[in-house]
Amino acid sequence: MTATTTERAPVDPAEPAEPAVHRNVLQRTFGRPTVGRRAVGLRRRILLIFTLGSMTLSTFLAVTTFGLTRSNVVQQRDRASIEAARRNAQLVQDSLRANPPNIEDARDALAGFGVQRALIWYRPSQDWFTARDAPARYEASALPQALVDRVIGDAVPSRMVVDVAGETTIVVGWPVPGSGAYFEFFSLDDVNNTLGSVRLSLVFAGIITTGLGVLLGVFAARRVVRPLGAAAQAAKSFAGGRLDTRLEPTDDPDLSVLANSFNEMAASLQQRVQRDARFASDVSHELRSPLMTLSASVDVMEARRDEMPERARAALDLLSSDVTRFKGLVEDLLEISRFDAGAIRLHMEELLAAEFVRQAVAVSSMPDTALHVSERAERVLINGDRRRLARVIANLIDNARLHGGGTEPGPVEISIDVVDPPDQPVTRIQISVSDHGPGVPESERTLVFERFARGGSAGRRSGSDGAGLGLALVDEHVRMHGGKVWVTDRLDGRPGARFVIELDAEEIDE
Repeated sequence: MTATTTERAPVDPAEPAEPAVHRNVLQRTFGRPTVGRRAVGLRRRILLIFTLGSMTLSTFLAVTTFGLTRSNVVQQRDRASIEAARRNAQLVQDSLRANPPNIEDARDALAGFGVQRALIWYRPSQDWFTARDAPARYEASALPQALVDRVIGDAVPSRMVVDVAGETTIVVGWPVPGSGAYFEFFSLDDVNNTLGSVRLSLVFAGIITTGLGVLLGVFAARRVVRPLGAAAQAAKSFAGGRLDTRLEPTDDPDLSVLANSFNEMAASLQQRVQRDARFASDVSHELRSPLMTLSASVDVMEARRDEMPERARAALDLLSSDVTRFKGLVEDLLEISRFDAGAIRLHMEELLAAEFVRQAVAVSSMPDTALHVSERAERVLINGDRRRLARVIANLIDNARLHGGGTEPGPVEISIDVVDPPDQPVTRIQISVSDHGPGVPESERTLVFERFARGGSAGRRSGSDGAGLGLALVDEHVRMHGGKVWVTDRLDGRPGARFVIELDAEEIDE
């Protein structure tokens, strides 16, 4: 699912509605999106779930496999020990059937089969005999008394697991009818070694399984987040003015709900914005005809001004002022409607920045405005639309004149300087217009660039002489040139606002 866009159509909605608050479906699915106090992204949560899942699964399988293996190996060793002890006990019994019976024959028979860890209790002599070459630790004292009583006293074959000199051993006892009893020791070291190898193999297998789970989690996280990234990119493009942005349809039944909902919302908003833009454009065009009539009538009356009484002259001055203001408002509305309709076309040309600004100031409402140009700024070229950038300079000067005038001489100053952004191989030029008015609070420094902004100091700066569209047009024009505009405090610490335009530039050699 990807976003599709066509030609740019920049639009700024006037009054965005308060967004409805819905519970996040993904949050409901994957739980709380925080660990401690830091938010964890969806991709990390998916990766964490896969990692914990693979660790849990590999641990469970390792524990279960080790338990079953240990049980089987021990059981096999136990059965083999019992069977070997039974067979050797039969060998002892056969040796003691000789007439007369001789215990040494039994010991020789065991030695012939390599049996060393064995004890024989010989009933006639009531004494214990070890196998030939038996280690010293395998003596009668190493036998549990309970095992001895059960095998010798009760004549029942039995086995027990005991510790002999730090070695885990199975002791199997078999009664020898008429002759006594036979006991044999079987070490479990080989079983422990086997289980150690199995344990190490399972640990490595668990690590590999967890690693594969992490890789699978990374893959799954990317696959899951990719549609959300496309939707986020589409929403960002839509918010930036590309109202024809849509998500491509998909056959996925879950993602199709997101795509269809977004596309329906985008289509509805596009229709609404285009309808509002057409309305503003139509109203502006319709107002031009009566406005031209009013302007012509005012010109006729101005020509006969000397024939009018004093009160009529005052009324004519008010009418002329309002018609001029009304005319500026209609022109601004037409320009804004062109932006909304995407009908703005820039006629780009190379401009010597300092000379261009001087010319723009000369034809503005304050041609005597003080202009400060740095040495580097005198050798800088900008690529832009001459008429529209001149309109930007004129609007900022008008804004400073109408809303930022003070009691100090020279209420408006313009400065041009060149800046080199860090870590960027580009040169940018800054054109700033400063005034001595009340300034703009930080909380309202974005609001002043909105259309018809009213509220706080933004409303005060709009005043009764402006339509509230001048700074909005500045923002639109500058953004179309790839630049940016903002407002700050004056650099010298005095009261007032400083509007800054930043554009890409090229420094030329003399």
